[in-house]
Amino acid sequence: MRQVAIYGKGGIGKSTTTQNLNAGLSTMGKNIMIVGCDPKADSTRLILGGLAQTSVLDTLREEGEDIELDLVLKKGFGGIRCVESGGPEPGVGCAGRGSITSINLLERLGAYTEDLDYVFYDVLGDVVCGGFAMPIREGKAREIYIVCSGEMMALYAANNISKGIRKYANTGGVRLGGLICNSRKVDGEAELVAAVAKELGTQMIHFVPRDNMVQRAEINKKTVIEYAPDCTQADEYRTLAQKIDGNDMFVIPAPISQDRLEELLMEHGLLDA
Repeated sequence: MRQVAIYGKGGIGKSTTTQNLNAGLSTMGKNIMIVGCDPKADSTRLILGGLAQTSVLDTLREEGEDIELDLVLKKGFGGIRCVESGGPEPGVGCAGRGSITSINLLERLGAYTEDLDYVFYDVLGDVVCGGFAMPIREGKAREIYIVCSGEMMALYAANNISKGIRKYANTGGVRLGGLICNSRKVDGEAELVAAVAKELGTQMIHFVPRDNMVQRAEINKKTVIEYAPDCTQADEYRTLAQKIDGNDMFVIPAPISQDRLEELLMEHGLLDA
């Protein structure tokens, strides 16, 4: 069983990318569980056809500690098993505790079954918080992919997440599998992201072009692969799935300085010299 965490700057498209990637893996016959580690609890909506799944924390608040697995785990497209960690009431407590509580509960209830090929953690990008860093810190996820674009703050976040991976690489055994560029149509975007990946010692594992079909599918509460399986964007997500399934490049990243990041942006014409 491969345990994979997807990180990235807020709003960069982690959840959309994760769900479309998993839809692609499911069409390859893979058995998958997605654990949403975001208080918004939107990591499985497209897989479940728009169902607002009750989160682990909400279920525990309503039902108490003695619950069955089927209260927090639902199956969606391609048989993908879906769990949402959720978070505390707004303004109360640490949102990262939802990740910790959820993963511990799933382990106790036997959710990590032998037939699973993949477990994906869709994680809020801020690894500074201990709860959100848990998949890295405690070795729950051994493979990390960072969703980014050619925008400065997305690349800054990718570099910062790489620092977290490096920090826990020896204790948790976690490794970086690559950057996924979720295109924002920035000039020279693919070349820039590939250059940053090279500096970090990793790869741009795939460039996902921007396509309005993603928004159309989301409006219809589906992944692209379910909504329009024959379109070119569905092919992109299937290609991403194949690349991740066959990936054998896992590294301890070498984060770069802010000055070096800005140099790369200038080299690719995104900052004024």
